[in-house]
Amino acid sequence: MQLTADLAIGILALQGAFTEHEAMLQKTSGKRHLEVIQVRSPEELKRCDALIIPGGESTAIALLARLSGLMEPLREFIKSKPVWGTCAGAILLSQAVSNPKKGGQELLGGVSVRMTRNGWGSQVESFEVPLEVSDLRDAHIPFTGLFIRAPVVMELLPAAHAPPIRIISRIPDSLLPHTTPDEGHDRAVVALRQGRHILTTFHPELTSDSRFHEYFVQECVLPSLSP
Repeated sequence: MQLTADLAIGILALQGAFTEHEAMLQKTSGKRHLEVIQVRSPEELKRCDALIIPGGESTAIALLARLSGLMEPLREFIKSKPVWGTCAGAILLSQAVSNPKKGGQELLGGVSVRMTRNGWGSQVESFEVPLEVSDLRDAHIPFTGLFIRAPVVMELLPAAHAPPIRIISRIPDSLLPHTTPDEGHDRAVVALRQGRHILTTFHPELTSDSRFHEYFVQECVLPSLSP
């Protein structure tokens, strides 16, 4: 893929797999300059055209964002610019969480879903599964979904004032792990898009496959730069 404009994509670099996302983004740069900014302050966030919130520990990321003075700037950023949340980042982008930690879970919002933390179980119950993702380049090639203490989408919460929710990928019923929550109507959904925001409950950055990063840049970020 070759980009058609210079741009700056930030990665929230407070905790989690931010260096892996940076390496993946560099693969998508083509012949144009793509600046990747590790965001740890409101000033660095202001320089960004889009943002990735990585996997890690959602409450730790939220706490560090609050201590860094980033929570309110992040909420404002999400209102107008593309954001992609992976795993813990997906939790932070969600509208609600079913099982917050004691003391609560501060969220950024932006995507109209209700999630549950560690929905597939503990670290030892992590798994991978081949995913069909029709929107990606070479869609006939499955994308490996790596699920590590991953959250689960419990419910889509579409609203009249918000963009429609588009499901990008589901785990096939035959491949759902035995720890699947029973009560979640939308628990097989593992990637979705709402407007120019993307939510993935797995870790594309921990594979060698850059197609999800290409998709975010090409379909969400570049269109947002158009006059």
